Amino acid sequence: MAKEVLNQLHTVAFTHRNFEVDTIGKLHIALDEQQARLLPIKQQFQLEELLMLSTCNRVEFSLVSTEEIDAPFLHAFLSAIYPTFDSEFLTSFVLKLEHYQGMRAVDHAMSVASSVDSMIIGEREIITQVRQAYEHCTAIGLTGDLLRILNRHVVETAKKVYTRTSISTKPVSVVSLAYHQLKNLQIPLGARFLIIGAGMTNTTMGRFLKKHGFKHFAVFNRTLAKAERLAEELGGTAHDLHALNTYSQGFDVIICCTGADHHIITPSIYAQVLQGEQKQKTVIDMAIPQDLDPVITQQHAVKHISVGFLQKISNENLKERAKELAHVEEILAEAHTEFQQILQVRQVELAMRAVPEEIKRIKSDAINEVFKEEINSLDPQSREVLEKILGYVEKKYIAGPMKLAKEILVQHG
Repeated sequence: MAKEVLNQLHTVAFTHRNFEVDTIGKLHIALDEQQARLLPIKQQFQLEELLMLSTCNRVEFSLVSTEEIDAPFLHAFLSAIYPTFDSEFLTSFVLKLEHYQGMRAVDHAMSVASSVDSMIIGEREIITQVRQAYEHCTAIGLTGDLLRILNRHVVETAKKVYTRTSISTKPVSVVSLAYHQLKNLQIPLGARFLIIGAGMTNTTMGRFLKKHGFKHFAVFNRTLAKAERLAEELGGTAHDLHALNTYSQGFDVIICCTGADHHIITPSIYAQVLQGEQKQKTVIDMAIPQDLDPVITQQHAVKHISVGFLQKISNENLKERAKELAHVEEILAEAHTEFQQILQVRQVELAMRAVPEEIKRIKSDAINEVFKEEINSLDPQSREVLEKILGYVEKKYIAGPMKLAKEILVQHG
């Protein structure tokens, strides 16, 4: 019974393993659009349940359906969700997607939430993304009982992974490592930051710094509008990249990451923004090739943290995380068996949910019809005792068989 229900569960995944990140991005649907776009899909394809998970490097759809989920179904399904995609483009998605069914879908969901399936193993943000995706899809009427049970078990399993292993303890992202370097250097919250470049890396770094209490930011970018957007978010000032030649407010830390093919911070520009200050400065250079001219480190007191240095730490931390995979696999194997039992118990509950009402009906018939005259002839005290006895028997009769049935079905499948 549980196996039959479980075989209705399918997950269709588009991940970094099979698609470019930019291609996956084309499948993203904004949260405020999902109800209007996905509810009709659920009805059109007669799906029992539907869930969408969308992150920076994966888009997944979990379906509960009695229909066969084959290539023609998936082509029609994706065509309905993305009507602007041409047929050839959709076919390429269908040919390269990952399709999981039954317990394989369960195992996949647990691996995703536990970050084993992530582009960067151990990045625990995914557990929050999984939980929020489920909560949103539930709120807009897409999910049901099976995905509820699955999501609860998946989140609980991921929490065990993160608390019982060290898979996520050492940072591996360049931005996270860069912040840890600043923390180790005990950079004060009042430090003046020059952020050179307003792309994704510096935007993420700026948000990280603001979150941890830093306040003084000057953002420089070749396109002023992008500098203005980031500066507004950080509460700083925006400048054209050429303004570095005349900037006179001084600095304590430079965060740079541009796409230039040459050194953006030349000795003359560094001398200008330094404004004659003698104290050692910090430069976190996350660009490839680096934005800081190497000559500067020979002429001035600079703590230079390059992307190469950060990447070396990242690689070492990834090795440490990989060592934890054996422990994670043990937890996932236990969770695999646990979910099968959970689902069996749930099927018993659903199958026997009419039992309590039936027992209540039998009790009511006995009191109000079969033994009505005899009960009416009892004195109030005797009648009260009888009702207590019947109430006790009713509770025990409901709980006993329910418990026994669960134990039998779990043991014998």
